[in-house]
Amino acid sequence: MTAATRRRYSVKKKKSNSIVGPASIKWMVGLFLVLLGIIIIYQSKDYLLYYFSFKSKHSQLTATERKIEDERIKGIVASHADKIFGIDVSQYQGDIDWENIEAKDELFEIKFVMVRATAGRSKSDAKFKENWLALTQTPYIQGAYHYYRPDENSTEQAQNFIQTVHLRKGQLPPILDIEKMPKGQSMYRLKEGLQNWLTLVEQHYGVKPILYSGEKYYEDFLKEDFPEYEFWIANYNPWKENIEPHFLFWQFSEKAVILGVDELVDVNVFNGNLDQLKKLCLQK
Repeated sequence: MTAATRRRYSVKKKKSNSIVGPASIKWMVGLFLVLLGIIIIYQSKDYLLYYFSFKSKHSQLTATERKIEDERIKGIVASHADKIFGIDVSQYQGDIDWENIEAKDELFEIKFVMVRATAGRSKSDAKFKENWLALTQTPYIQGAYHYYRPDENSTEQAQNFIQTVHLRKGQLPPILDIEKMPKGQSMYRLKEGLQNWLTLVEQHYGVKPILYSGEKYYEDFLKEDFPEYEFWIANYNPWKENIEPHFLFWQFSEKAVILGVDELVDVNVFNGNLDQLKKLCLQK
């Protein structure tokens, strides 16, 4: 029989005994992960919606948002039983009844209050003098902060704060609030300006100031360049539960209800007890 006439037989492939192949396993795992994600997102939808809108300036929250925030504040207070709490205010809180302020449902006891004093090279907070004077008649430890405007002269900003705020024994060191990115200068020049403000203010009051900022701003721009300073850090993430060891203060909510204040209020935890806070204050 020649090769041309030789009968050709097809070779049958042996069937696999495996019911589910690798591709099917990957598909099922992927489907499971998608379904799990959908379930988690659905169960956490209120927290997610609240988290992505946490910077809203609305003075009123929905009933669900209010419940979420109250539960979070309550949980943080419970997990920091060895620490103390306080608030910070500005003209945006309006008129405050300082003789009768109290956290809603007594969620925490107010021990200290920070007040915005100045902003930029020439602005004074419209309520600073009133708030500052009223606080001297209360048992709260008080402190004043300056809102730094990156593109304005740092020396003039320091002078604005110094001329406005007269600190005395038992009050907190001056505080510098930096949150914005510069528009007309580099980050290097901004940091030079910040250091200039800090140096001038320290020379005047005889105590090293405290720096305030958001946690991301702190991590990206401040942490490496200002290691000798204490930090007051803002982070409202609903999944963050504890103050970091290197934070002096943690501003964990901007939506606390305080009796005696018509608007929502920032609430903070100090990384220590009352005696330690008093030692931080001006001693003379």
